[in-house]
Amino acid sequence: MPKPVIAPGDPCWIDLMTSDPGKSREFYSRLFGWTYEEGDQEKYGGYVMAFANGAPVAGMMKNDGQSGYPDAWTTYLRVEDIQATADAALAAGGQILMPPMEVPEQGHMAMLGDAGGAAVGAWQFGGHTGFQAKGEPGTPYWHELHTRSYAPSVKFYQDVFGWDTAVMSDTEDFRYTTLGSGDDARAGIMDASSYLPEGVPSNWQTYFAVENTDSTVDIATSMGALVVQPAEDTPFGRIATLTDPTGVLFKIAQR
Repeated sequence: MPKPVIAPGDPCWIDLMTSDPGKSREFYSRLFGWTYEEGDQEKYGGYVMAFANGAPVAGMMKNDGQSGYPDAWTTYLRVEDIQATADAALAAGGQILMPPMEVPEQGHMAMLGDAGGAAVGAWQFGGHTGFQAKGEPGTPYWHELHTRSYAPSVKFYQDVFGWDTAVMSDTEDFRYTTLGSGDDARAGIMDASSYLPEGVPSNWQTYFAVENTDSTVDIATSMGALVVQPAEDTPFGRIATLTDPTGVLFKIAQR
């Protein structure tokens, strides 16, 4: 399968902060067929790489509770200059949650808060050049920001990450902007101000491709997942929203 082309500004990686790495590994292995490799403990702090059919598609790390952040999937966007990106984020009304740092031999990372308060990662390629597969069953294929601050967030991603955006919908009920347009779209920003529960911050969500949404939901719930939105047919496939056994939200889609 050809490797995905990842342009600057595109989603390039996801990783999971989990309070129970063993349980998370077992869960996603059964759900998506993932296999794992653990990195050098001293160099990478036990960071685990997840593979779908031999291709790296995600990472996992232990959430020791020190940061105060809940377990979550994080989306990373590709950047060419990590420090310039962090500076631009501050200038555009964002925050630096974790300053730029080198990951030995792999690249450079930072964690930013966008203009709507959502956390997003930035990754400057080194030895690690992001997903090596996408869109196949068991791999992430779509990344979506659900934000309370729609217009400021769209401008933030344009200014900080150089997004060339297209408006997919602009009605009272459904405001949605994409990175790229039509079949070339790589990510989306949705106005979530009307439905995000109180206390839930703006957040990035990951969609994983599956062969059969309904059977995947059955497997997931048998392992302790909860259904947040039951499977439904949409123009973009049969989609369901779940939380995994440690409470992390994710979406699956049979395309």
